[in-house]
Amino acid sequence: MEKSAITVRDVSKALDERSREIFRRIVETYLESGEPLGSRNLSRILPMSLSPASVRNVMSDLEELGLIYSPHISAGRLPTQTGLRFFVDAFMQVGNLSQDERGSIERQMRSSEDQPVETLYNEASRMLSGLSRGAGLVVAAKADPILKHVEFIRLEPTKALAVLVGDHNQVENRIIELPAGITASQLTEAANFLNAHLSGQTLHEVRSQLVQLKEQVAQELDVLSQDLVARGLAIWAGEDGDKSTRLIVRGRANLLEGLAGAEDVDRLRLLFDDLERKESLIEILNLADSGPGVRIFIGSENKLFSLSGSSLIVAPYRDGDDRIVGAVGVIGPTRLNYSRIVPMVDYTAQVMAKLTRSGH
Repeated sequence: MEKSAITVRDVSKALDERSREIFRRIVETYLESGEPLGSRNLSRILPMSLSPASVRNVMSDLEELGLIYSPHISAGRLPTQTGLRFFVDAFMQVGNLSQDERGSIERQMRSSEDQPVETLYNEASRMLSGLSRGAGLVVAAKADPILKHVEFIRLEPTKALAVLVGDHNQVENRIIELPAGITASQLTEAANFLNAHLSGQTLHEVRSQLVQLKEQVAQELDVLSQDLVARGLAIWAGEDGDKSTRLIVRGRANLLEGLAGAEDVDRLRLLFDDLERKESLIEILNLADSGPGVRIFIGSENKLFSLSGSSLIVAPYRDGDDRIVGAVGVIGPTRLNYSRIVPMVDYTAQVMAKLTRSGH
């Protein structure tokens, strides 16, 4: 059914005006209804006068190029994955969002501005789902704040509260197990060492710096205090098993609409299984980071959703230091309304970036 990959330029050279118009109509009908388009109906709606027989000849050429295929004998034609990619790259005109649409997105997002960050992620994914009729998703990397202050507070002989204050006055509290026999003065000593040497850096930088300061750490801290520092950094960095990346998906029910049979249900189950895997989160961020702006992945173009044949439209958003801290997107069947969803995802990513930079 699918042909080997060919470039947009190669295909464009092979298509005359009639071929391009017929191909465009087949794709647009598929994106709108999911239905194949036959030669008789095509001949009625074309701007030029062509008989059904002439249309069938053109369709045969398009099939030979790997752009369309017939799902059943004597049926109309549908675009292949290669055809959809060619359409997106060569034909699709991405419209701009209206001022009202931009305002609506911004209002919905800012309605959760003073709420916990999880509320923002949920609102963004719910909004994208509602606007796209696909599933809206947000991938959020765990924040790596700049360290301002560290404190260890004993709760029990073997437990302490480790408190980290970040640059936007975020506070993380975690309960950690204390090394056996550690004293109150050693708790203070470990916190003082971190505050004196390592404040103003991210947790990742702190951990790297501690490796470089190995000899100095050994000179200034005893073994129990060193152990305490290591435990505190480990639990803040997520080594206690916390997921460092979160995935929020809303609107999965939208993907159930229009399923044709058991094969479609199986594909959807594969998609949901993919979304549950932790590796998927990192993969989505990598996909978003693999080029500027919004990225479109159709069917098997990315290995993450290749088995389910789903399309993914995704855009990264960045913090004030221009680091990618997450991504927003829409996932759904290959007949997503790409031209409408692309600017929607792009603007949502821009709003997420603004809110992230303002220290939401």
